[in-house]
Amino acid sequence: MVIPPRLAPLLEQFDFARERLTARMTGPVMDSGDGTDTEVGPMTDEEFRWEPVPDCWSLRRRADGPGPRATLLTGTGEWGRDAAAYPHPWPPPFTTIAWRLSHLSEMLALRADHTTGSRTLTRDVHPVSGDVTEAVAAFDTGAEAWRNALLSADDTTLSAVGHCTYPHGSDAEEPFIDIVWWVNQEVLHHGAEIALIRDLYRYRARQ
Repeated sequence: MVIPPRLAPLLEQFDFARERLTARMTGPVMDSGDGTDTEVGPMTDEEFRWEPVPDCWSLRRRADGPGPRATLLTGTGEWGRDAAAYPHPWPPPFTTIAWRLSHLSEMLALRADHTTGSRTLTRDVHPVSGDVTEAVAAFDTGAEAWRNALLSADDTTLSAVGHCTYPHGSDAEEPFIDIVWWVNQEVLHHGAEIALIRDLYRYRARQ
């Protein structure tokens, strides 16, 4: 399939962000940014759910209930992700690596479904896992599903308003190419946040 010229740089950017984040979480090396390899160890469950400050939002066992200022746990399974109905708490709670990665995985999987899938999936049925290995795998699955959805888009589709019907954003009101850009910035900025929290955790251990 021929990739539309408007999509090509965005697809390349998505692939870069996805690969760099995955390597940053799993190791054994990651691209340092200048083309050289930097050693990095895989995350542990403790690091995955580490709360750097009081009253973080994270993933929690349903039996324990939601965390501070959260009113519900989203997703399905033994674990859920801290959340609250609008209006969200202000200032926004600091979120753990576990929370951020679950958010990314859910967003990618649901947007893929609402682009080329059944267009029925919701947060209530999205699996949430407190196990780091399963969570990284879920991110990879969601990212691959979204990439496949992108590969189905021709130039006309990129301009189509509401091509993606994801219910937790402005997708129904935006040209699809704007949603593609938005997803990229979500992966880029949450990936950078996850990398920073990993750095803080490593230096905390040294002290």
